[in-house]
Amino acid sequence: MRYGQPTQVKVERLIVGSFAAPAGLFRAGEPMEETVSYPVPAYLVETASERILVDTGLNPAAIADPAAYYERPDIFAVTSLEQEASIADQLDLATLTKVVLTHLHWDHVGGLGLVPASVPLVIQRREWEAGHDEEAVRRNFFLARDYAGSERELILLDGDTDLLGDGSLELLLTPGHTPGHQSLRVGDLVLGADVTHFAAGLDDHRFPVFADDHEQQLCSAERLRALRDAGRTVVPGHDPELLAPGPVAV
Repeated sequence: MRYGQPTQVKVERLIVGSFAAPAGLFRAGEPMEETVSYPVPAYLVETASERILVDTGLNPAAIADPAAYYERPDIFAVTSLEQEASIADQLDLATLTKVVLTHLHWDHVGGLGLVPASVPLVIQRREWEAGHDEEAVRRNFFLARDYAGSERELILLDGDTDLLGDGSLELLLTPGHTPGHQSLRVGDLVLGADVTHFAAGLDDHRFPVFADDHEQQLCSAERLRALRDAGRTVVPGHDPELLAPGPVAV
């Protein structure tokens, strides 16, 4: 398919919190007694006509006591949250045209309630359905309080999708970490989200110890590695050494 003049796109990374957890929980083989602070990013993607937020970070209401807020002491027994500025503190959320969720984990969907209900939500259909299936919710540690009951417009995708119809933004189905996990390609930049938490994960496959399907996650990592090896920049989900706020080259 041929497109006309390429859309000019800008991408900015926001750091909208962090979580501290045992190193071995999110990178297989690391010691469980070592604690790592993982940055939580969100991304603002801008074109001449669109302001798209990719992921929403942590829920400010959950920071002080996430175990009590979500009524899940099992999940937060070894994990603590920190946040200096939420997405609402860093953006005029009323100007957004869409919000894209890579997946439904609490560090990606937590701020959804801060986004005006008039802003449509873009997500893979299989992810949204898993988020409303009791067994899938349990298996994937989804916390429905952040997304259940949403009355906003849903744009449900079935696989890879040219989001704006001009080739500028492509959503890539990259399942495994969760059932309908998706990544985003913007020009030569690929926001890989949690296909791998660390950049090295594309090569060493040391994923978190939990996943919806580790074999699918491996296939998704191989897909992103091929894009990287072809010259694109693939950004991991929570690598403390790589993720800093500011503009990201497209």
